[in-house]
Amino acid sequence: MVDTDAKPSGGRGSGAEKKNIFSRLALFIRQVVVELRKVIWPTRNELVNYTIVVLFFILLMSGIIALYDYVFTQGVLFIFG
Repeated sequence: MVDTDAKPSGGRGSGAEKKNIFSRLALFIRQVVVELRKVIWPTRNELVNYTIVVLFFILLMSGIIALYDYVFTQGVLFIFG
């Protein structure tokens, strides 16, 4: 015989009641704090080095894009201009 009153076993909780918004928010904040404590924060020297690398990469990419822009502009002006 099939039990028609049984709830499906799929889903998030295993029979637990849905908590109110404030308890869920407090749980979320506690979990965020726990995860942030696991983070290995960079030292000041590492942060300065990473910043220099990022700025150099941005300047390099900007230069390459500017070069492509100049070459394509000259090509279009040669063909159509």
